[in-house]
This record gives sequence, C-alpha cells and structure tokens, in this order.
Amino acid sequence: MKLIICEKPSVGIAIASALGIETKKDGYMESEDFLVSWCIGHLAELSAPSCYGKCYEKWSLEALPILPETWQLTVSKDKEKQFSILKALLFRKDVTEVINSCDAGREGELIFRFVMEKTGCKKPVKRLWISSMEESAIRKGFENLKDGADYDSLYQSALCRAKADWIVGINATRLFSLLYNHTLNVGRVQSPTLKILADRSDAITNFKKEKYYHVHLVLDGTEAVSDRFSSKEAAEKIATSCKGKTAVCTSITSEKKEALPPKLFDLTALQKEANRIFGYTAKQTLDLAQSLYEKKLLTYPRTDSNYLTDDMKETADKVILMLLSKLSFMQSIEFTPEITRLLNSKKVSDHHAVIPTMEFQKTELSLLPESERNILFLAGARLLMASAASHIYETVTAVFNCEDHTFTAKGKTVLSSGWKEIEALFLMSLKEKPDKENEKELPAFCDGESFDSFPIKVTEHDTLPPKAYTESTLLSSMERAGNKETTEDAERKGLGTPATRAAIIEKIIKAGFVTRKGKQLIPTKDGMNLISVLPETLTSPLLTAEWENELSRIAKGEADADSFMKKIEALTKELIKNADAEKVKAELFKQEKTVIGLCPRCQNPVYEGKKNYYCSNRDCNFSMWKNDRFFEDRKITFTPKIASALLKDKKVKVKGIYSHKTGKTYDGNVVLCDTKDKYVNYCIEIERKKKEE
Repeated sequence: MKLIICEKPSVGIAIASALGIETKKDGYMESEDFLVSWCIGHLAELSAPSCYGKCYEKWSLEALPILPETWQLTVSKDKEKQFSILKALLFRKDVTEVINSCDAGREGELIFRFVMEKTGCKKPVKRLWISSMEESAIRKGFENLKDGADYDSLYQSALCRAKADWIVGINATRLFSLLYNHTLNVGRVQSPTLKILADRSDAITNFKKEKYYHVHLVLDGTEAVSDRFSSKEAAEKIATSCKGKTAVCTSITSEKKEALPPKLFDLTALQKEANRIFGYTAKQTLDLAQSLYEKKLLTYPRTDSNYLTDDMKETADKVILMLLSKLSFMQSIEFTPEITRLLNSKKVSDHHAVIPTMEFQKTELSLLPESERNILFLAGARLLMASAASHIYETVTAVFNCEDHTFTAKGKTVLSSGWKEIEALFLMSLKEKPDKENEKELPAFCDGESFDSFPIKVTEHDTLPPKAYTESTLLSSMERAGNKETTEDAERKGLGTPATRAAIIEKIIKAGFVTRKGKQLIPTKDGMNLISVLPETLTSPLLTAEWENELSRIAKGEADADSFMKKIEALTKELIKNADAEKVKAELFKQEKTVIGLCPRCQNPVYEGKKNYYCSNRDCNFSMWKNDRFFEDRKITFTPKIASALLKDKKVKVKGIYSHKTGKTYDGNVVLCDTKDKYVNYCIEIERKKKEE
C-alpha cells in the first residue's frame, strides 16, 4: 500500500480521481493499492519562542537574541485532527511507501517534510513533480516518480528560508517593539519592501513642481516642438521672433523598428498584468490562478519561468489551436503561431511558464466566476501574443529651422501590427481601450521644404512627481531589487519569490504600515516611522536579495545551508548588540488620541479608552462606561458616535422604548447629566411641558 500526501483536499480529490480511487474515509481516500490524504496547508510549523523556555514567554530585551539550538515543530489546535489522521496512516503496517504530492515547489517540499519529521516516520519517500492537474499529467507524473532524496537540497533551501524568517522576524519584532513600546512587525523581506514604498513616498512629498514651456509651429497640420524653456518670457520671445517668418525642413530621418512579442507569464508577470488591467491585488491573482490550477484549467502558477520546455512544442500547438476556437476575439484574424521562440529548457527551473490547459476546451466557461475567467483569458491571450509575429513600425523624425531655432516633429507608421493586434482585440473584448500611441503618422515632408504663415503657440507644462506605487509596479521593483541591471534578460535576484511576494504585500498592509488607495499603495505614518528607525541591515533590498539568491543556490546544491544560517544568526546578534535604547524616539509611535467631545464638568477633552470614555483632566472623575447596563440590556454598542452626541447635546435618540426608572433615559432619549439632581430636574421639566401641551 502506498500513501499519497497532498497539500490540499482539492488536490487530493483530483489525484484520487485520476488514479481511480473512489472510497471516501474521514480525512482520506482509499483503494486496493493507494491511500490519499492531505495536509490542509502547513500542518506542522516552527514552534513559537515560548516553547523554548519560560524566559521567552514574556517579551524582554534581556532574553534576546532567541536562537534555538534544536528546532521544534508545533501543530495548531485547529489542524490536530487531520494531523492525527495522517500520522495514523503513515504508521499503518500495510503502508510501505509514501509519495510526496504536495505542490511542486519550495513550500510544498517544506510542508511535507515537516509532517514527516513531526510524526517521526522514516518510510521510503517518492516525489510527484507535475505542473498541471490534468488527469493525463497526473498519471504521467505517477509513471515517472522521483526519489524523495533528489529534493533534499530544495528542502534545505525551504528550511533555511523558514528559520531565517523566524530568527529575523521574532528577534527584530521584539527588539523594536520593546524599544518603542509599540508593536512593530519587522521581517527579512517585508522591511525592504516597505523601504521601497517609503522612499517613493519621500520623493513624492519632497517633490517641488516646476513650470516649463514649449513653442509649437503648426506645419501642415503637424506640430513641430521646440526644446524646453524654463521661463515663459523666453518661450514667448522665440514665438514672437518666428511669427511671420519661414520655417525650413532641414532633415528627415526614418528608422525601422521591431517590438518583440511579450514573453509568457511567470507568476509575477501575471500578477502585474492582472493588477494593471483588472485591478486585482497580487494575492487575489495568486488565489485565482491556484483555483484554476486545481480545476485543471491552468498550469502550476508559482513559477519564475517565462518559457516552456523544449519537449512541449506539441502541447503548445494543441493549446493554441484550441484557444483560436474558444476565444471569440481571435476568430476575425488569420494567425500562424511561432512556437519555437516559446521553448527553452535551459531557462526553465522547477516549472515552465503559466499557460491554459486543454481542459479549457471542454469547460463551460459561463459557470466560472468572472474573476477566474479573466485570469484564464489573460493567460490564453498572453500565449497567443507570445507566439505571434513581431510588431514592426517605422519612426520618422523631421527637424525644422526658423530664425536659427530648432523644432522637431516625430511620427510613427505601423508596417505590421503583429502581436499588438491580438492585444488590442483582447482589451476591446474586455471593453478596455488599448493604450493610445503618442506619435501619429507624419505628412510626407521633404528635405528643404519651406513653410510660411503658420500658426505658433506657446504651451505651459508642469514637471510631474514620481508616481505612487501600484501592486504592479511594486512587484516589478521587488523582482529587480538588488540588481543594478534593468534589462529584460538580466539575472534577477529580487525580494522574495514569485510565490511569496503577494503575502509580503498583504502582511505590511495588515500590520498597518501600508494602505491601499485605489490601485496605489501608500505607506502610513507608522510605516514611514518604522523605516526611519530600522537599520540599513534590515531595510536594504540589496542584502535581502542576496539572501534570496543564496537560498536559490542552496536549492541547487551550490551553497551550504549551515553557512547561510550562521550568517543570519551573526546578523541578528549584531542587530541586538547595536540597539541603543538611549537614542530611541519613543514619541514616534505614540498613539494620537481622537477627541470625542468636551467634558460637561470641566470642559476638557474627553477621550476613548478600552472600557470607557474619560475626561483628560486627571482631577476630574467624569467618565461614561462602555459596559453600562442600559446599553448591554438592549444589546446596543456604546459607540464613539453615541458618546460624541451625548457630550454635544446632552441627549441622543436611540432605538427602543425605555423607562426613566433606570436613571439613564427618559421619553426615548439617552440623557447625560453630570449629577443625579440635574437628571431629576430634567425629568420634572419634561413632565411639566407635557402637561402644558
């Protein structure tokens, strides 16, 4: 009997279906030859600091650094049942072999190995390594199982990543939180990512707008533009000198250019494009792609490759032919794909690029959520664009002289639309407008041609600040961080991996260091302050990118895991050693209190506390308790809005019928009186007015 362990129940069910395993049990499936079970993500994880000693239960500077000598694993309470099921299956006497079918990547390897280590199981292990959840791919994968030991280096890389994040994250978070008396989440990758956003925010804040001017000669319907002028007077002086004069074409140059088709999607490229077109966050795109993968409609998404392997020509041919019939926007054009440029086994590491599968053909797409359809169509359109012909165009530059001043007109002529035609059709199918070309086709100017009596105008412009990051542009910066090369083919080290970048962005947002404003990512005050107090060691994209590059080398067996961990531990010790509590600016993270209203007794500000609304004057005992029986009996939350209204008007309408016998309400109003006598007088006054009416 062989036990197959998957990462998620949905994957387990798909594998069971492909292998004809039908009998369902509690937490697993069974046949004559196989057992299939799953992990529900990370079943076992590195233990919390408190597991290494009571001295680590409470946060203290004296207890730092925390550097476990023997690492421990913990199973969270909500996953104990499934862990027990897996453990029982692993130690069944009839189970002779275990097949690791967790996601074929670094984290999938870690999830499986942690389960094996935590249970203490030593049975032989085989590895399923596939990039598609189609039944044919699953069956082929089981026909070509690898030895589990072949992935020991990948596991060491994953283990180093987990330990490094634990050590840096736990120690740095405790250190700076204690120093500044404020919870400050610090991470090996998240802090440099936050630094990228903070630097851009500083650049925008410190930007000083400047005006500049251009002079335009309108020649035969085309505008020839001068160089930039910093003063309006200088521009108008040139315009005046050219008025009524002759402009002569002094040169015409043309250049034929080629825009190569875009590459296939890796995960980061897919996330960037989905953010640009649909506004999806990186995490949303990853979740949607993962769902499509589990539905067998998309190949494995957590990839850093833009190519297919050399043996996938036939697969690519079939998928492209299928897409031409399934995607309505392609049915109006003739298309001959160029497959060979998509194939390069040398540039494929663990997984090839993301493309649709043949399951697309027999799927009723209307049954898919719109968001999943968008990602599927996006991947399909990219495959077609990548295999299309180049976009060929000609640029023309015409230079004119008038009164010894130079003016330039630029134009562009499309010779062959190529892949850009597919892009335009795809965007129009989404009711999106393709990007407008800045340069139009120029008239047929001749060298030496002259122009008289032409309109002249001066235009005013403002220099523009850098743009705030979107998830698309931030992913690009994370991908290229630590590498001065910016060419498309340059080796990239980057912050994190394609699979982890989305989680990093979500983490700094959840921690309150970054906020979303539309598509933009804006660092908060706490985020800016955090970056200002962290040492460069923790915020340098270069250093963290080098760590990630080292992890990649460990995965390939080219670097030593122990040496890497020693560097991480040394860095952590140095970080704590250099922390100077005397230089701490604790007020940076002091919470700004919102004034709820003014105290009815002494007119000082009233603030919100955890349990009450209290007067800021320590000599005044005025307070309103949130757990007041009146509100609790009626299941009403005593909100700051109600408190503010009470302080302003001394009463506020609330839903329900109330009795003044509680001493808190009268005639449907909550009444605020600073003494009982004033409340009684208020009630008497209400009764008197009623009798008069």
